[in-house]
Amino acid sequence: MRGLGNVARVKIATWNVNSIRARADRVEAWLQRSDVDVLAIQETKAKDENFPWEMFEFNGYEVAHFGLSQWNGVAIASRVGLDDVERTFPGQPHFGKTEETTAAEARAIGATCGGVRIWSLYVPNGRAVDDPHMPYKLEWLKVLKEQAVSWVEEDPKLNLALMGDWNIAPRDEDVWDIDWFRAQNATHITEPERAAFQAFLDSGFQDLTRQYTEGPGVYTYWDYTQLRFPKKQGMRIDFALGSPALAARVTGAGIDREERKGKGASDHAPVIVELD
Repeated sequence: MRGLGNVARVKIATWNVNSIRARADRVEAWLQRSDVDVLAIQETKAKDENFPWEMFEFNGYEVAHFGLSQWNGVAIASRVGLDDVERTFPGQPHFGKTEETTAAEARAIGATCGGVRIWSLYVPNGRAVDDPHMPYKLEWLKVLKEQAVSWVEEDPKLNLALMGDWNIAPRDEDVWDIDWFRAQNATHITEPERAAFQAFLDSGFQDLTRQYTEGPGVYTYWDYTQLRFPKKQGMRIDFALGSPALAARVTGAGIDREERKGKGASDHAPVIVELD
């Protein structure tokens, strides 16, 4: 596991599992092997009534899930407490121009776990540079940043982690071939998207993992198509951003690339952060 230290006191992690029901066995085995205390999960692709609650409870985790359909879906599993659960952050945008066309999406869930306020986030994809989902994505990030800043301003000692699939590659080295992406006029690397991500850093939040998992060639996502994983053609789009108080507690971080291997793997790898 790249970048992870030998001794951990508390481990928090984020993982886009790309269907919790399809990967329940792998998630359970990974929880047992990784010994994480809190896992923020994205893209569960399940309604609440179809979520595998028993699997988490059997392994000693409380879990909060927010799922409305077979798309999106976010959850937080914790064995160090699960309090003050909040579905969606205040003012969270939804896609649609009118009340009739606006569809609620399960993209954010928050909970306090062992004194850390965790948000599991599945940032909108954007789909295409000229797609209506792109301004939706940018507005979604803008409102999230404003809310996150306000939380820290209210309590400068707040241990806050914004964890999940950000659907942004902030640096050129975060994709396997930046020239290829630019030639495709691809999302995830555009200046507006990168500026939206940078706005969190400029506001005092810190990327909790990069200093322990330096690139280039370090990724968290590999498309299923065209043998992207064995060709090492990935993207770094899964992040944990922390408030100053939380960042001061970080002792290590890693990306579990091994979990991307084998039958039935998600196209994302878990990202883990160690806290003192």
